[in-house]
Amino acid sequence: MNRLSPKKLLLTKWTAVQPLAKNKHFIVTKVIQPEDDSNIIDLIEIEAVYSKKILQISWRDLQDDTKWLQGWK
Repeated sequence: MNRLSPKKLLLTKWTAVQPLAKNKHFIVTKVIQPEDDSNIIDLIEIEAVYSKKILQISWRDLQDDTKWLQGWK
């Protein structure tokens, strides 16, 4: 399990263990702040390096090392 903080995820690089729509390498391009400051950060946007496709996922999904590896591998 990867130990992460949502505040430090911006511009980090990730490799999908199983390619998503033929994309394997991603970069975190946005940490989505909740409208209400009392809520915690939940969503991030990741962008595929080659196709530039953008996906919104929960930042907690990146903690699962059976789905995501930190860095480009």
